[in-house]
Amino acid sequence: MARGADFAEVFGEDRRTTTATLDEGRIEDMSSGRLVGAGVRVVRAGTTGYAHTTDLSESGLAAAADAASAAARSGGGGATIVALARASATQPHSVDVMPGSVSKQRKADLLARADDAARAESDAIRQVTVTYADTRRQILVANSDGLLAEDDQVRTRFAVNAIAMGDTGLQTGMEAPGGTVGFEFFDTHTPEEIAMTAARRALSKLSARPAPSGKLSVVLKRGAGGVLFHEACGHGLEADLVGRDSSVFRGRVGEMVASPLVTLVDDGLLARDWGAAAIDDEGTPSQRNVLIEDGVLTDYMWDLVRARKEGRASSGNGRRETYQNLPMVRMTNTFLMPGVEDPEEIIRQTPNGLYCVALGGGQVNTATGDFVFGITEAYMIENGVITEPVRGAQLIGNGPDTLCKIDAVGSDFDTWAGTCGKDGQGVPVSAGQPTLRVSELTVGGTAS
Repeated sequence: MARGADFAEVFGEDRRTTTATLDEGRIEDMSSGRLVGAGVRVVRAGTTGYAHTTDLSESGLAAAADAASAAARSGGGGATIVALARASATQPHSVDVMPGSVSKQRKADLLARADDAARAESDAIRQVTVTYADTRRQILVANSDGLLAEDDQVRTRFAVNAIAMGDTGLQTGMEAPGGTVGFEFFDTHTPEEIAMTAARRALSKLSARPAPSGKLSVVLKRGAGGVLFHEACGHGLEADLVGRDSSVFRGRVGEMVASPLVTLVDDGLLARDWGAAAIDDEGTPSQRNVLIEDGVLTDYMWDLVRARKEGRASSGNGRRETYQNLPMVRMTNTFLMPGVEDPEEIIRQTPNGLYCVALGGGQVNTATGDFVFGITEAYMIENGVITEPVRGAQLIGNGPDTLCKIDAVGSDFDTWAGTCGKDGQGVPVSAGQPTLRVSELTVGGTAS
């Protein structure tokens, strides 16, 4: 601040990780790592300078501050003295068992249990890969507004990938739940249940018929469509993309952008979900932000610097991958709120359509909202009944158009845990929704 900056911030991070992988019945890897460092950000007249260092001594931090200040093209003299006040933030969860206190042997046993359970589903299961991961991330943020805030984030995840072989060749199935929670994660997510889900997903494709092509009603099972709304709608509601005119939702606050059945929320305090945290990576307390309410666009997601420019408060969506990165506007836990309809009744009231249980990767153009998503598990709906499994299907559509075509929303709810990539940075997020029906979507299949 001594060179005339408008804003300055120091972000410190201490991250410890443990990962273990089992493949072909053997532990292939078990490793631990630690990442410690700090980043200094300086903003002056709209220009940002950023420097990071692993030297956390006073001289090391001073050198990073000098580099960031120079990068921000600051000039002049004078000094700004800021009295820091420690801020408190609500922890969205408690951690009962720190993963770091659990022996490596116990973690290895989880991998073996999952491998046994997946192979026990059928002799057609030919390969099983199991991965365990836990992270403890402690952060400290101080800035020239007088903020001093900290958080201790613990996450645990378990993934099983199963490969089955049959007349249709090799088919894969994957299940990878995770939570912002300690080792007690396995009290509600056993390795056996995760492995059986992955194995059954692969096995179902062995008897699956090629998916049809054309416009169909699509029923998304609870949780299954979370990634679709995250990618096709959520990114378009991030203020940096809106400001760059890269969002189909630019300038539409107060307009009807979705079905009246749709309320879309981003909530960093959704307890134990993958994107939960007490504060974001700029020290702003996490909060619940209603983005679309009863079909009307109410607000965007904001980080601190962009919010300051607009004379408003941050929404707690400033996030970064590590101390080596500048924060940007990112989602946390983004989801469609449940409705009142019976999920089974939604299926019964669908004469013909596609029942989507799990989505894979996809591509989205945030400027237009157009998307293509692969489907990893789906079934036909015929005369209101779920029938045969299908394979090789894609969903093709437009985010805002899809929101407007939601004509049934169930009373159930589930979320999906994943890593969101943006501008080269990956951060943990979750996305979710109740069982819902889109009246019409284009399905790209391989059936002749």
